[in-house]
Amino acid sequence: MLALPHPLRRAAAVLAMSGFTVVPLAASAADHFPDRPITMVVPYPPGGPTDTVSRLVAAEMSKTIGQSVVVENKPGASGMIGADLVARAKPDGYTFLANASLHVINPYLYKSMRYDAFKDFAPITQLADVPLVLVVPASSSVRSVQDLVKLGQTQPLNFGSAGTASAQQLAGESFKVRSGLTMQHVPYKGSAPALTDLVGGQIQLMFDSMPSAMPFIKSGKLRAVAVTTPRRVDELADVPTMDESGFPGFDISTWYGLWAPAGTPPEVVAKLSQHAARALQQPGLKAQYAGLGAKPVGSDPQAFARFTEAEGKKWLDIVTAARIQPQ
Repeated sequence: MLALPHPLRRAAAVLAMSGFTVVPLAASAADHFPDRPITMVVPYPPGGPTDTVSRLVAAEMSKTIGQSVVVENKPGASGMIGADLVARAKPDGYTFLANASLHVINPYLYKSMRYDAFKDFAPITQLADVPLVLVVPASSSVRSVQDLVKLGQTQPLNFGSAGTASAQQLAGESFKVRSGLTMQHVPYKGSAPALTDLVGGQIQLMFDSMPSAMPFIKSGKLRAVAVTTPRRVDELADVPTMDESGFPGFDISTWYGLWAPAGTPPEVVAKLSQHAARALQQPGLKAQYAGLGAKPVGSDPQAFARFTEAEGKKWLDIVTAARIQPQ
């Protein structure tokens, strides 16, 4: 074999070394991620269901991902203020969104939005499935859905929700349509203030997610009347379903998930997804979720993308049936 002149051998060695070091770095943007704290934006006030579910995951992710996952509450505009902040954030994985199913409902209830709920985000993972529960004040005479219907036949009712376009609102609107009752929707900036007014009697009923409603139910401040899933839930085994209560086929639940800004490197999204899924498998977190009536999921980004697309179509059908006009 012809030997290369000494200078050429040295140049070839340098090129070989350069190729050896550059290729792996280009192929793994997540190798050094994260090297500083990460921000999880929750677009609702502290104490609500999204905040509760998300903080538990953030705490567990902080233990394994190598940096703190800091929760920042950015409430307002049906969750759109916080979502818009994330949509405009640098797509590097250091800012991501924790939101409820409201994220894919808003597009059908608002004529103009500053972001596209599907195109401007990279799905990370679904955190949990959560039933809704119909609750009334403990001081109310209502002890069943039938009692509520009878009360509504004698007077108009006000029902609260975590905000316009929320699953809580759409459950109330569906109940209104199917029962034929006169009901006024009262939107709040999150479940926490709505539940406070419900306890005080300013509103008569609310369909709320179990993570935020359960503490009030356990403390005796609210009474659970029915759950919105096809089957009863273990945490409220004595509480009938809406189906059992005279509303066959009533099945409206909510769910929670994580999204990064569109354009975030896929390997960074995958890393966030993997650590979130690992967090959801921790026995302590699973026990806390169970106490809230939440079922952990931990899907990969591709599965979560398919799920959100299907959910968007489902909620559009519900909005259309309830004849809710976009604002």
